[in-house]
Amino acid sequence: MSHHQVLIVGGGSAGISVAAMLRNLPEPLGVTIIEPKKVHYYQPLWTLVGGGVFPKEESVRDQADYIPHGAEWIQDKVASFDPDNNKVTMEDGSEHTYEILVVAAGLQLDWHKIKGLKGNLGKNGLCSNYTYETVESTWETLRNFKGGNAIFSYPNTPIKCAGAPQKIMYLTEHHLRRTGKRGASKVIYASATASIFGVEKYKKSLEKIVAERDIDTHYGVNLVEVRPESKEAVWEDMSGGDPLVLKYDMLHVVPPMSAPDFIKNSPLSDGTALGYVDIDKHSMQHVRYPNVFALGDSGNSPNSKTAAAVRKQAPVVVDNIVAHLQQRQLTGSYDGYASCPLVTGYGRLLMAEFIYGGIPKETLPYDQSKERYSLYALKAYGLPRMYWHGMLRGRW
Repeated sequence: MSHHQVLIVGGGSAGISVAAMLRNLPEPLGVTIIEPKKVHYYQPLWTLVGGGVFPKEESVRDQADYIPHGAEWIQDKVASFDPDNNKVTMEDGSEHTYEILVVAAGLQLDWHKIKGLKGNLGKNGLCSNYTYETVESTWETLRNFKGGNAIFSYPNTPIKCAGAPQKIMYLTEHHLRRTGKRGASKVIYASATASIFGVEKYKKSLEKIVAERDIDTHYGVNLVEVRPESKEAVWEDMSGGDPLVLKYDMLHVVPPMSAPDFIKNSPLSDGTALGYVDIDKHSMQHVRYPNVFALGDSGNSPNSKTAAAVRKQAPVVVDNIVAHLQQRQLTGSYDGYASCPLVTGYGRLLMAEFIYGGIPKETLPYDQSKERYSLYALKAYGLPRMYWHGMLRGRW
């Protein structure tokens, strides 16, 4: 059995950012990262990969290059947590104890909850930007699209990057106009949400874009089945009405998402069906186990699940870890900040930034609810560099 000062479960944006910041302290803490994957993905780029702007290889790097100097890396999967005994058990049976546990294991994509999808994703018009393995299928489908119904779904659970389902829709609509296929096509957004966006300021701008570009919308519906043989998809009406059945020629699928099963089935879970780590939404500290923290997509704090949220959460977690170890009051506080760079076409983007309560909190000195090329350039070229060279190094 090995003992660790700070044990971090997950080597994505959240886990690596916290690890790097802890190792950058004047008196670095002992850090161990549990992460089975050998590669690290910059997932925000997948919208533009699906739109044909970048090859998917632009979004991936070797994980080893981002493990902070002095940190230990365990390349295995967690099987279970035992927070009452400060212990984690791995799939290989080994056990690890800790002073501080940080859970940053992301979420899982529950593809199996959509009937008929297994074995058909990436073929015959069914595509998705939500994995590295399937993201190229979106651009392939779009390039070969001759006309008909192009449909974009949004599930009935919180998802990573809540704007992503509509970003690829706007790129598709723009591509169809640029290639002369828009007149023969219908673009449809079928979403479990109540409206196009949850923050009023950006909702107004997006509703105007949807109207101007003649995009059909269905709200309060959840994709539950695809029928590849007839190219039909079925959405349940969340208010209890009849199912919505639509023919598709292209269907971009966003799966339901939840906490990984090893979190969901652990004492760290909040006990809901989605099973995220039960934390205080400001301190990021577990509500029952004071030496456990969670951030990123694994926690149940009611913020949008984005890399931008991680950027604000990580310093709070680091401050509060140090305070806890020094037996001081926790003073780090996260305000729910999230950013959603909403691509609205090739060379067009509006930047939604907000905190808890849907209150806008914009960084730039102009109205970010207006489409701008400069914001698109920031998304495509600036933010990836800031991610690889700043955030993952604990400097941004």
